[in-house]
Amino acid sequence: MEQQPYGYLIAAVIFFIGTVCALTRLRGGVLGFISLYFGNNINELPGFVLLFLVANSGLDPLQDLETAVGQIASALTLLTGIGLIVVIHRAARTAPVIAQTLDQGIGPGWREHRGGTIPVFQPVALLGPFFRRRGDVERIGNLRYGDAGRYNLLDVYRHRAQPDNCPVFIHFHAGGFTSGAKNSQALPLLYALASQGWLCISANYRLGRATAYPNTLIDAKKVIRWVREEAEAYGADVDAIFVAGGSAGGQMALAAACTANDPQFQPGFESADTSVAAAIAFYGYYGWPLPAFPPDAPPLFVLHGDLDTVVPVEDARAFVDKVQRESQNPVLYAELPGAHHNFDLFHSIRSEAVIDGVEAFTAWVLANR
Repeated sequence: MEQQPYGYLIAAVIFFIGTVCALTRLRGGVLGFISLYFGNNINELPGFVLLFLVANSGLDPLQDLETAVGQIASALTLLTGIGLIVVIHRAARTAPVIAQTLDQGIGPGWREHRGGTIPVFQPVALLGPFFRRRGDVERIGNLRYGDAGRYNLLDVYRHRAQPDNCPVFIHFHAGGFTSGAKNSQALPLLYALASQGWLCISANYRLGRATAYPNTLIDAKKVIRWVREEAEAYGADVDAIFVAGGSAGGQMALAAACTANDPQFQPGFESADTSVAAAIAFYGYYGWPLPAFPPDAPPLFVLHGDLDTVVPVEDARAFVDKVQRESQNPVLYAELPGAHHNFDLFHSIRSEAVIDGVEAFTAWVLANR
């Protein structure tokens, strides 16, 4: 009896399902879980999956076609390969979408501040998750900014040359207000900015959905206060503070931006200046208890995937539409084709374009402050 390549079939089925999840917006249940954790990784690392498919096909793929199991596995592998090409095509549309968003939101002059447009592909995207750190950046870990133990610790990322007057980029991690950690997300972005002379900060904050509000907002403001009181020693320009975050962290960044110097969210430090230059939300959460945005809120940049399985893209559209009608400052919205939640974890075609977009937006804000 001829041996059947069941190992080949199992791997082919797994990656076929993952690619289907990457190509679609499946929410809830088992497929929703797969889509969030496995499909998203395939969505951001399609090149690695293609290489695996080639390796999984073996040295003699024609031999697999001699068995029924091999034929099924080969067909699934072919369909997965076609799906991955679609994934790559969608990711390659990120750069032009972000460039168009910047053109419409702040005008084409942003190219002058950045020194050019946003490339569709950068070689670093091939590195995937393996080389997120940079040799010219140092991390100073676990600095205390509040009295909530490990939940009030932050990390500082800066260039090893230790320059002065660095603009500050504060990032709050995702996790639905119940999980996550400061050193686990957006590392490609933090290291890229620090390598270019920014002072980047990634902070923990108090977790627990039942007590999230207003604790998370208070913690966000404590981080801003810490920057103004302590970060000059690390080279910070305390008049150029940006706040950003992913998912729940995006909500925190937006909330902090629209409640600058509001004493009800600054217990014990009511007189501290917690204003910021701008806020950026990646796949943010726009529900409770996001405060109303005042007309003089700082510029905002919202980036959301049209296939997000955690926060529906319709929520992002509704939030941006409302704030754009109320704000006196630019509110930019980039809807990323084919993007899911957590699209900033690795070096990828999409995340590199997002980093370039953030650099362009922040450069414009700094030039026009």
